Amino acid sequence: MERLPSFSGLTAFYAAARHGTLTAAAEELNVSQPAISRRIATLEADLGSNLFDRTHKPARITHAGKELLQALHSGFGQIEDAVSQIRKAAETRIVTVTAPSGFVGFWLIPHLGELEQAFPEVTIRIISQEYGEAVRPGDLTIRFGLPGGGGEAEARLLSNEVYAAASPLYLARLGMTAQGYDFSRMTFLTMETARSQWHDWPSWFKSAGQVMPRGARVLDFNSYAMLVNAGLAGQGVFLAWGGILDSFTETGALLRLQAPTTTSARGYFAGLRDGAAARQDVRQILDWIVEKAQFND
Repeated sequence: MERLPSFSGLTAFYAAARHGTLTAAAEELNVSQPAISRRIATLEADLGSNLFDRTHKPARITHAGKELLQALHSGFGQIEDAVSQIRKAAETRIVTVTAPSGFVGFWLIPHLGELEQAFPEVTIRIISQEYGEAVRPGDLTIRFGLPGGGGEAEARLLSNEVYAAASPLYLARLGMTAQGYDFSRMTFLTMETARSQWHDWPSWFKSAGQVMPRGARVLDFNSYAMLVNAGLAGQGVFLAWGGILDSFTETGALLRLQAPTTTSARGYFAGLRDGAAARQDVRQILDWIVEKAQFND
């Protein structure tokens, strides 16, 4: 890795190049003009190249100086943007929540009004992600998977129960009910791309002590939100996680089939990116979510 020049020399040159005079640079950095001149001279000696052509009055920036200025403008610009965002976040108390799209769409958003009412001075920023995507950690991260996969201590949310669900429209079209149905005539909505993370149909049938029908028709999705919307639209039967779709089963938009109850070690887990060092408002929002969606044995 190339050794970098001193930061004081770079900032002195950056200020002088932007302002056009050593005097203005000295005022910006709150040092004397001779100090600015010495820092730039030391930087030039380190680089082995003049950054200013001093044969002109005022001095003109050289080609090497222009190249360095462009690089510094990009680097310092990114630093300024990051500092601005950090300061803004501190002033506005932004808390970022990262969660799977299904949890965001079917649990978090329906509770968002209550959450904002409980924390009126905090701006809630939500980032959703699909199964299998690289994790984009927020201040508070909710993930789906096996226990212990999140590093820091986590709290389990919702239930570990997995059940089959379908819309009454779909069942009626097949001449079935939630009590009387035939899996062999149904279309199974799946998430094959997330099979390693999700509780899929073969594992569900195995847990229920049954065998998935051979040659079953399948519709595959890469998003649980899309899968549920397809189920609501009467496109097939799908697996629902206990607690996620309660608002739909309570209103009758979805029916829970009276099939064997199965459970899974997988589930939703919530934790803090910074662990015990997390800000107080982040910890309080985690506690609120856990209390609302607490897993009960």
